[in-house]
Amino acid sequence: MPKHLRPRVTIKVIDWDRHRNGISGAPFHVVLFDDVSDENTRKIGILFEAPYHCAVLDVAKLSAGNIAFGFNSYRGDVFEDALRSHLNFPKQ
Repeated sequence: MPKHLRPRVTIKVIDWDRHRNGISGAPFHVVLFDDVSDENTRKIGILFEAPYHCAVLDVAKLSAGNIAFGFNSYRGDVFEDALRSHLNFPKQ
């Protein structure tokens, strides 16, 4: 979806960290944040350095064991710019 058509989100970052992913895996960042613009729920974002490599999941649903697509899946492209801006990643 073109960037100008994506919904704008407001997030509040709670914590984040960089994971090196072993000795040969691609490093990534994990961001714990509150989605204050829509559902007002706590979510986790996983971002790799490459653009468009972002996953977002709801923490409460994860805690309940729900990892199913369509039930605990959010569009990474909607959250990616907001998450990357908090981590000072290059703009896409």
